[in-house]
Amino acid sequence: MGSKTVYGAGDQQLGSIIFISHGGGPWPLLKDPRHANLIDFFQEVPTLLISPQAILVISAHWEEDAPVVQSSPHPEMLYDYYGFPEESYRITYPAPGHPELARRISTILNASGIKSSLDSTRGYDHGLFVPLMLMYPDAIVPCLQLSLLSSLDPGQHMQLGKAIRELRKENILIIGSGSSFHNLRAFREPPTAATIGLNQEFEGWLRNVMVSRELSESEREQQLVRWDDSRAARYCHPREEHLLPLHVCYGVAGGPADRVVEVEYMERTASMYIWSTTD
Repeated sequence: MGSKTVYGAGDQQLGSIIFISHGGGPWPLLKDPRHANLIDFFQEVPTLLISPQAILVISAHWEEDAPVVQSSPHPEMLYDYYGFPEESYRITYPAPGHPELARRISTILNASGIKSSLDSTRGYDHGLFVPLMLMYPDAIVPCLQLSLLSSLDPGQHMQLGKAIRELRKENILIIGSGSSFHNLRAFREPPTAATIGLNQEFEGWLRNVMVSRELSESEREQQLVRWDDSRAARYCHPREEHLLPLHVCYGVAGGPADRVVEVEYMERTASMYIWSTTD
């Protein structure tokens, strides 16, 4: 699969929840050589996951004051990037939406005390269509998105995940689409020993928090709430919107990840976390 490191691979059940680092804009779809390892990962990762009847994506590229669920039956494309080659604005991913599931998710959130709403006009942003075009190119499985909260509060995002935990009992693949490393300025600069060290330090800290069986769930939650106490945290995430889909995924899962895959792209290391299906 290229340059990658896998932790906890074992004989695991297939995953129903995954946090992915989705790469730089549409570059993976343009076969950018700096994303070769990530492209390989996205093309092979479905073998680690359930065969879903629906896909729910929590994308780093959608923030609202309160949770909003995408409810269009046929979402259009939202090219939420700029300065890329012309062909990146002709990309299409014609997967159907899932209005019925959107309404149910909104109902579940409202019943849990989290006020939510539906958006029938928003299209698929690149946090969805970039990885899914490589993972599920046939575009047959219905997809929908759930927004982040503009508060960027990590505890609120874990609560958002907890509120929709019942979806894990169904054949729904939940994807948190962001990145464990998201410093745009750093991507434009050559890595140094110091910056590589900060990247690896944060990855090591995050991996330990997400997979350690020695932590109680209360301890794990506290560490995720205070994620920026890590010395390298703000170098890797000057703004945390790309990390918060992980908090939602953890909230749904309620326990440590079963598998971690670290992939090198654009001269940095980023990680993916997979939680297996429940019995």
